[in-house]
Amino acid sequence: MRLLSWNIQWCRGVDGRVDVQRIARTARELADADVICLQEVARGFDTLAGSAGEDQFALLAQAFPGYTAIEGIATDVPHPGGGRRQFGNMLLSRLPVRQAWRHLLPWPADADHADMQRVAVEAVIETPDVGDLRVTCTHLGYYSAAQRLAQCDGLRALHAAAHAQRVKPARADVSNGPFHWRVRPQAGIVCGDFNCEPGSPAHARMLEPFADGTPALRDAWQVAHPGRLHDATVGLFDTVQWPRRFACDFAFVSEDLAPRVAAFEVDAGSDASDHQALVLRLA
Repeated sequence: MRLLSWNIQWCRGVDGRVDVQRIARTARELADADVICLQEVARGFDTLAGSAGEDQFALLAQAFPGYTAIEGIATDVPHPGGGRRQFGNMLLSRLPVRQAWRHLLPWPADADHADMQRVAVEAVIETPDVGDLRVTCTHLGYYSAAQRLAQCDGLRALHAAAHAQRVKPARADVSNGPFHWRVRPQAGIVCGDFNCEPGSPAHARMLEPFADGTPALRDAWQVAHPGRLHDATVGLFDTVQWPRRFACDFAFVSEDLAPRVAAFEVDAGSDASDHQALVLRLA
């Protein structure tokens, strides 16, 4: 299974131009991905630089026919001209999606920093090579370290809940109604823009062991490239927003998936966004 994760900056390239088709074309060129996790997708936000308010969720879904498109809206506000302005994440899968959730992440008050609601899109994907697994696409707070840590705790709680539900499954319901029991697998990937660096408190929080037997999360880069500094995911082309090169985009895999990590790379060639895409392959 191949997964691509990318903060697409509302489809805005380093040239300042918003181009949804360029994002779709570049994603296809980078990897024949089974699952695509995108952060910073917009609809109706004509106040974003370069944007005409295009419905990027719809356009990206159209650009990947045969994929199930799952929207995760974090910001949802009225547009003065009618309709809504929406901003968040998106997960696309050409593999069967057994179930999907949208989780609003913790947003503790922090009067010293501007920020916005953050969301995690979680889907149970049926894969032919590694079986069913959970894929979570997320984007953590930029300004507030306290909010980032709280959001890491929220992601860890979701991972621990999946383990607990596996150990203590709900009473069987086979009605095919909303209470129908569907397995939520323990194996999982959590990927996206974490707005922190390797070794930072938020990154370390994601890697902390669990006290209840939940399989720990591991940084897929460290699994694939032990002892090697994570390749930079910002600052390669956009040196105005990012005057320094470093990694802030990650993919974490549950400990039981770590032996299945066959490759994990950062694209260093595209300037279609201010971030570089991640490509993870499980075998």
